[in-house]
Amino acid sequence: MATATNSSAHVEIDRGTVIGTVSLTVADADRSRSFYERALGLRASELDDGALALGSAGGERPLIELQADGSAPSLDRRATGLFHLAILLPSRRDLALALARLVEVRWPLDGASDHLVSEALYLSDPDGNGIEIYRDRPRERWPRAGGKLEMATLPLDLNNLLGELRGTSPTQPIVPNATRIGHVHLQVAELDLVEAFYHDVLGFEVMVRGYPGALFVSAGGYHHHIGLNTWHSAGASRPAPGSIGLRSFEVQLPDAQALDQVLARVRAAAVEIEPAPGGALVRDPSGNALLLRSR
Repeated sequence: MATATNSSAHVEIDRGTVIGTVSLTVADADRSRSFYERALGLRASELDDGALALGSAGGERPLIELQADGSAPSLDRRATGLFHLAILLPSRRDLALALARLVEVRWPLDGASDHLVSEALYLSDPDGNGIEIYRDRPRERWPRAGGKLEMATLPLDLNNLLGELRGTSPTQPIVPNATRIGHVHLQVAELDLVEAFYHDVLGFEVMVRGYPGALFVSAGGYHHHIGLNTWHSAGASRPAPGSIGLRSFEVQLPDAQALDQVLARVRAAAVEIEPAPGGALVRDPSGNALLLRSR
């Protein structure tokens, strides 16, 4: 199991690393397909193994994959697992169109926030899986204090956001091709252990510590590719096998060399590696599964 190492020996993960497909277990394929298509504007296609792939019309890879299991245990919000997956839209207007789509299908929001670096809408899918839909502000406008990135959780003015649509047709049946998974936010049992794993072993940079009970890490100076919190899951156990919720998420390295470098650190830390197509599957100290792959 990963343990903390001397920060002077820290080796950063490749700056081109991003988050790829997020795989979820859901209870009902038809119900989930309707939600993700109508409420989120994703296009669904069936995979050979029976799963549903969801993405933009011209995207190279799916944003989300859904595996349906009507007998799966219900989502346990107090266990470790997914807090939310975050769909990153190319522009503020696209975020306004996403809000208009949710209004049209009457799907409720769980929240809406201005994080200084981004603006975000929060909701849950029919099984309770958390979803964030957001747009980034330009990186040069991200606030800093003492050389450290600043983030906050302020109310988002939804009327001001919808003002982006004045004089235009407020419809967008399918998200733009540039839409991608911007980050994932995980529930974990203990922050020090997962920091040792994501920072010391994988090589992500710690970006923000200012939220009590939470930590945000990234590659290449992004505000965060992975959020980690103990708000509902401090000391929690892993969910029951096969439960509704997170199956895995991809950490995409830019090339095979970058992937090999990460896997070498994983082996050196004695973290178990499971073979997976195009890469390897590892689990963080709270049991969350990552697929390490190269693009």
